[in-house]
Amino acid sequence: MPRSTQEIIDQADALARRFEDHVPDIDNTKSADSLMGVRQAFLSRADSERVLMDAVASARIDGQSWSAIGTMLGTSGEAARQRYGTPVARA
Repeated sequence: MPRSTQEIIDQADALARRFEDHVPDIDNTKSADSLMGVRQAFLSRADSERVLMDAVASARIDGQSWSAIGTMLGTSGEAARQRYGTPVARA
């Protein structure tokens, strides 16, 4: 549908007026508190994951097998190695 430049400018002006004149409904505004809870949980999980990775690295340095580490994690040794092992450099 072809439109003239003036029609586009008029529509842009109308949209700008609607935006400027908008008054938010305070009673229906969502609180960001629940999102902050999600963010805090994410940060906590990231910290826990770092602690776990350090613990696994320490166990490996102490000579613990992947099987034993997997048992402590509730998984197989192979799964633990895949998740927490150091990737092998490819030639």
